[in-house]
Amino acid sequence: MSTKNLRIVSQGIFLLLFLFLFIQTESKGDDTLGYPVRLFLDFDPLIFITTLLASRATEIPSVFFLSLIVVLLTIFLGRVFCGWICPLGTLNNIVGSLKKNRSRKTKKAQIPPNPPFAKGGTGDFIVIQKSRFHWYKTKYYILIMLLISSVFTLQIAGIMDPLSLLIRSFSLSIYPLMNYGLHGFFDAFYDTNIPLLVNISESAYSFLKKTFLSFRQPHYLQAVFIGVIFLSILILNLVEKRFWCKYLCPLGALLGLFSRFSLLKREVSEGCTSCGICHSVCSGGALSENQDEWRNTECFACFTCDDVCPNNAVRFGFGKKIVPSIDLGRRQVILSMLSGFIAVPLIRSTPFSGKHFSNPELLRPPGALDEKEFLKRCVKCGECMKVCITNGLQPAFLEAGFEGLWSPRLIPRMGYCEYRCTLCGQVCPSGAIRRLPLEEKVKIRIGLAMIDTGRCLPHTHGIPCIVCEEVCPTPKKAIWFEERIVKNSAGFYVTVKQPHVDLELCIGCGICEAKCPVGTKPAIYVTNIGESRSTTNQLLL
Repeated sequence: MSTKNLRIVSQGIFLLLFLFLFIQTESKGDDTLGYPVRLFLDFDPLIFITTLLASRATEIPSVFFLSLIVVLLTIFLGRVFCGWICPLGTLNNIVGSLKKNRSRKTKKAQIPPNPPFAKGGTGDFIVIQKSRFHWYKTKYYILIMLLISSVFTLQIAGIMDPLSLLIRSFSLSIYPLMNYGLHGFFDAFYDTNIPLLVNISESAYSFLKKTFLSFRQPHYLQAVFIGVIFLSILILNLVEKRFWCKYLCPLGALLGLFSRFSLLKREVSEGCTSCGICHSVCSGGALSENQDEWRNTECFACFTCDDVCPNNAVRFGFGKKIVPSIDLGRRQVILSMLSGFIAVPLIRSTPFSGKHFSNPELLRPPGALDEKEFLKRCVKCGECMKVCITNGLQPAFLEAGFEGLWSPRLIPRMGYCEYRCTLCGQVCPSGAIRRLPLEEKVKIRIGLAMIDTGRCLPHTHGIPCIVCEEVCPTPKKAIWFEERIVKNSAGFYVTVKQPHVDLELCIGCGICEAKCPVGTKPAIYVTNIGESRSTTNQLLL
């Protein structure tokens, strides 16, 4: 098997592994998860470094140290993670293979010796193609900005980290879209009422329900926005193959820095005729435009140039050859550092960053750290939202400022926090949401329910209603009643039970708001006042 085929097999295996773990990251009926997709984030050195810098924590989830394996692998073999493992890189490869070569063909006799952009061909033709090689420095500037902002406790690396981006895009947009599409597809067959088609479709549907489809159709705010961003990254491969990996990926830039010291080196013998074939097939754009310099930091270790060289002049081996440093330009580096520094006050200069103001609608999952510490750790991967069995956890937009973009918030009207569920703490890769035992989780307050007596049926209209008390999950109900004799709209006096909230027992799970029969705007609602994680955001100080 050729090196190319081995690489394709490796990419396929890790992509399938990612998809398998992604599908498994869902409730299977109990309160445990076997193989969450967070495993990929545990091997992510960019998430590890930025979380360590931003939180300045002495206690980091031990699984994060698995990322050191990727660092050591890079120091030994170069950027093999990018070329052989990364699932987003594999998807970029797949889409990039659809790109048509629009380069023009020119007679070989018209090409000067050692052409700078030559692609070897057969017969009398050789292909010239443009290069965007000088753009490769952009990802290093992005990395510098992210690292500097992390030093000043701003964690925004998860927005651009490829693994976090991929999991978030799949969880909040692609997977719900596929679920919706497949449900519609099978519903269409079922509605035909043709016995043969119905039997076949129902059999296939039952199989997919057990293996692929989610238990219930998930819906997420900003799903379209997140999906458009992800699809744009894939479409960029039609402009240039692996555009994201070459020019924008901050994890690739970090691994590129480590790969400068890799033991595996590329060597070219005197048999090289500068035909340019290696330049045309390089997936990382590692060969400079004049073909006189090989940038080890950009090499994906795919070994394609070795396979296609007609003179066997290219080989990879272990050696002590010194690789030149990356010339990023002093001004550009300083500008990137300043950007990372300025981003901190710029992003945090919002009312939400103040000490005495908290957005009352910002309900965090149980086990979430204090808001400032939570934002320093949350990498916006979306796993907690995917495993939420009521679909109540939704990606925040600007409810917590730009710093909290795509972090989880509970919207009770869409789905309450299930009383006996701890899944969100099990999948959080950075410790932003602590993993709690069930007996501790049921005592955590994420907010407090309030009753709008102007909308409550027993309070205002004299209509009996006890729904909020019936659904309250706490062992001793957090809703208690006061019997009152009131006059209804017909002029008769009736006895109703008017609900009240017990401040000591309410945990703010939101089920009362979710089930309140008063439409459009419930008569009972939950705000984050009284949350356990804060000592200042309390009703009674």
